[in-house]
Amino acid sequence: MQLFTKIVSLHRITNLFVMVFTTEAELSNRLKTISDTQKTIGFVPTMGALHDGHLSLLKQSIKDNHFTVISIFVNPTQFNNTEDLKKYPRTLETDVEKIKSVSDSILIFAPSVEEMYHGKTISKKFDFDGLENQMEGKFRPGHFDGVGTIVKRLFEIVKPTKAYFGEKDFQQLQIIRKLVEKEKLKVEIIGCPIFREKNGLAMSSRNARLNDVEKKEASIIYNTLIKAKEYFGTKSANEVSKFVKKTFSKSNMFDLEYFEIADEKTLVSCKRKNKNKKYRAFIAVFVNNIRLIDTISFN
Repeated sequence: MQLFTKIVSLHRITNLFVMVFTTEAELSNRLKTISDTQKTIGFVPTMGALHDGHLSLLKQSIKDNHFTVISIFVNPTQFNNTEDLKKYPRTLETDVEKIKSVSDSILIFAPSVEEMYHGKTISKKFDFDGLENQMEGKFRPGHFDGVGTIVKRLFEIVKPTKAYFGEKDFQQLQIIRKLVEKEKLKVEIIGCPIFREKNGLAMSSRNARLNDVEKKEASIIYNTLIKAKEYFGTKSANEVSKFVKKTFSKSNMFDLEYFEIADEKTLVSCKRKNKNKKYRAFIAVFVNNIRLIDTISFN
């Protein structure tokens, strides 16, 4: 591996010095040596605080490609809640350890906000054909403009062959696919299964903010989705929604922000079931001001 001694940050992790690329220039120089050989590059964009779900994306990328890049960047433009941004876990040292446990050859890109936005920390405006107006879009204005802005920027830097995203953020996954389509980006988007805790809680970086009791009781989210899926076989979408709302109304710990049953392709809410469409349930819940989301296919 070519060594950029002047511009690559060196981090001592478990007695090993590893390179973390912190600027577009240094990463681009390294990737150029790869692109010149016409080998494939897999890319896993993250905001850090890595868990087994992230590591599964890395493993899939390694399996599919000659080289793998992971980015660790907490993107300010996709937060519409400043307190959430402030409290978002930042654990670079631990993250690097976890990445190295998967492979020593993974390239790590951990830029600063200044490096990514050049002093103008604002989002571009995108039209995702209405996908951005559903679920998360209703409750987090501007969120998907922030997502589109940073993902497009990262794709332009890394120029990956394939990029990997977890299905927990299924709406985001569909929006990124639309971004690639509309911007004519040369990258294949791969959606990967949700990784869950033993109690069914979808793995998320925000789970690090939960205390032991909250984490244990958060099983209510997945358990409710499982029951909702079962009911959807015989009941209407409206009846299933009422069941979910009633379940959370009885909880003293969890507040339901939204529950939607939507068409997987368009993300439009299901009013009347159509056997020719695929449906998915989406949910967002608050516990102690920590926001958790989950999703499950109803097909």
